[in-house]
Amino acid sequence: MAAPANPPPGHGIDPRRTAVLALHWQVNVIEPEGFFGPMLAAPVAESGVVDRAVRFHDAIRAAGVPLIFTRFTVPEGEGQLIRNTGFMTAVGAAQESFRPDSSGAALIDAMAHQAEPGLVFDNQRLSGLAANGVAAWLTEHGIDTVLVTGVATNLTVEQTARHGTDLGFIVHPIIDCMAAPTPEVHAASLANLDLTTAGCLSAEEALALRG
Repeated sequence: MAAPANPPPGHGIDPRRTAVLALHWQVNVIEPEGFFGPMLAAPVAESGVVDRAVRFHDAIRAAGVPLIFTRFTVPEGEGQLIRNTGFMTAVGAAQESFRPDSSGAALIDAMAHQAEPGLVFDNQRLSGLAANGVAAWLTEHGIDTVLVTGVATNLTVEQTARHGTDLGFIVHPIIDCMAAPTPEVHAASLANLDLTTAGCLSAEEALALRG
């Protein structure tokens, strides 16, 4: 896939060339009953990130910016799941909890109304841009700037942000619309992302940069 023609970072955000990538806002990741609930549900709730992300998603959609959700799912036959890490081995062993039509794979109630037909992509990779058609969709629609929200900061967010940067997109992680298992892990991941992307932004900063 050809890299998009990117404007220099820091010169505003053009809504016509921008999309939000909302990663793993799923019951399995966010809610106590989900597969990753024991690790992530409490820190997510304590952080207040869901309410902030919902407000940001609403504001950005009102500006005409596409909101793309990704879900980690495991279809019958495992799709493109490759058990090459401990993470993928664990979800492969528990794949019934990740079936596309399972309650765990569903978007959380707070965001389900924000999902638009054709803008929810499933995959079996940690990066939200891997093996699911999202990158091609962005390029086909003239998108060169990607704002990232999601959980967890040090997992799908960091993996996706690095991947997007390598594909040639301008990537801005939205720091107050993501969370990790601990504040320390979150902060360390943000420090990495500030070096490996076009720079982290708060939701307020991202909205203020709209052209």
